[in-house]
Amino acid sequence: MTVPEKYGLGPIEVTAITDGEVEMVAPLTGSGYSVSGCSGGGSVSSDGSGGVRLSCGKGPAATINDAMSLEVAEILDTAAVLRIEPVG
Repeated sequence: MTVPEKYGLGPIEVTAITDGEVEMVAPLTGSGYSVSGCSGGGSVSSDGSGGVRLSCGKGPAATINDAMSLEVAEILDTAAVLRIEPVG
């Protein structure tokens, strides 16, 4: 899914839904990257090509780049409902 450029990320791609977590990847479009508040043991790593990998469980929203809120609202067998909105 495409997000506004001001969030510092390119299109977010869901790569897997397993064990109550949604795994996502996205290319970076800005010079930095930060994430906080991802429940379910969220983790972030650079994939070596200017991108990030994010894993979030259902629960409180994560704040990405101090600009975007990403919440996993619901996880189904093969689909997930994500809420993405500006911070502030």
